[in-house]
Amino acid sequence: MPDFLSPELQSLRERATRLATEVLVPLRDDRTLDDAQRATRIREASRQAGLYSLTQSDATPALNLLVAREALAAHGVGHLAGVFGSDPGVLAGVTGPLRSTHLEPLLAGTKRAGFAFTEPKDAPRPTWARVDGDWLEITGRKSYVTGGDHASFLAALVEIDGEGPSMVIIDTDLPGVSRERRFGSLDGSHHVAFAFDRVRVPRHHAIGAPGDGRGRALAKISAVRRAVAADCVGSSAWILSIVADDLQRERRNGQKAASERLRLRYGELRVLAYAARATVYRTARLHDAGQDAVNESIAAKAFASETANRIADAAIQLVGGEALVIGHPLEAVFRRLRSLRLAEGETDTLYVNLARGHLDLGKGRL
Repeated sequence: MPDFLSPELQSLRERATRLATEVLVPLRDDRTLDDAQRATRIREASRQAGLYSLTQSDATPALNLLVAREALAAHGVGHLAGVFGSDPGVLAGVTGPLRSTHLEPLLAGTKRAGFAFTEPKDAPRPTWARVDGDWLEITGRKSYVTGGDHASFLAALVEIDGEGPSMVIIDTDLPGVSRERRFGSLDGSHHVAFAFDRVRVPRHHAIGAPGDGRGRALAKISAVRRAVAADCVGSSAWILSIVADDLQRERRNGQKAASERLRLRYGELRVLAYAARATVYRTARLHDAGQDAVNESIAAKAFASETANRIADAAIQLVGGEALVIGHPLEAVFRRLRSLRLAEGETDTLYVNLARGHLDLGKGRL
C-alpha cells in the first residue's frame, strides 16, 4: 500500500516533491529554453537532489523508484528529459569488455542505448545470427526502437542459430546497420526502424548464457511496465488536482461548480485513482520481496494505464473545450498517456498474457 512508508521513503518523496515544485515545474514552463538547455538544467538539479542515479543501479528497490516517479508525475514533470539517468537495462552486471566499452559509457552519458525487441509484422523470421568463429553475423529488422535516432548501440533480441534467443549488443555505426524509417508518435516521442544486413559483431556481445535472451528482455520489460504504472498513477493525481482547481474556481456569477453530476463524476475518478495506486504499490512490494511479480507487473501496468486514460478523458469532459486547446496541461497529458496503453504491450495482449499465465502456468495472484 502507499501508506506507512519508511522514514527513508518519506524523505525520498519529500525530496522529489521539492525538486518538482521548486525547480522542474519552472523549467518545464520556461519558454526561453530549448530542449537541450532544459534537459541539461534538469539533469544538474536531479543530480543535486539525489534522484538522477536511482535508475542507474540494478539494486535500487522498485518501491524507491515508484515513490520518486509518482511524486514527480503528480506535478506533471516525471516525463521530462534529464530527470533520471540511463538505466543499465540488459547490461546490468556485465563484466569483461562490454562493461568498459558499453555499460560504463552508458551510465556516464557518453553513449546512448536503444532497446530493439519488436519485429515488423512482415518480417519473414525474427532477427537471427549465424555463428562464425568468434563472430556473430546478424540479419533481420526491428520496427519500433524509441530514441533509436540517437542510439550509439542497440540491445537487440536475436535468435542465434543452434543456441536460441540472446540479447546482443549491436553498435549502430557498424557496416550493414541501417535506419530504414524515422517516425514520430502522438505523444511527441521519436522512433526508428532498423535493418541488419549480415552485421558482424564480436561473439562476446551476446549477453549471458545461450538461450536466456528472452528472459533477460522480459525482465527489462517488466521493470519498464512498473515505471509506466508509476507514471500513470502520479499523472492521475496531477489530472485530478487540475480538475479540482477548476471545479472550485469561482465562475462569472461568483459561484463554484456545484452540479451533483460534475461532483459524481469527479468522485468516481478519485475511486479509480485510489484503486490503481494501491495496485501499483502492492506490485512494487511483491517484487522487492523477491516474489515472482511478472504477472502482477502486467496487471499493474494495464490497470494503471487504462485508468489514467479514463481519468484524462473524463477530465477533459469536465473542464470543457478549453482543455482541448494545444498547450493546455490536459491536452498534453492526454496525448502522452494515450501512448502508454500501447507501451510495453497493448492492453488486450496483456490481458491474454495474464490469462495464459494463470490458466496454463498457474502464475499470478489476486
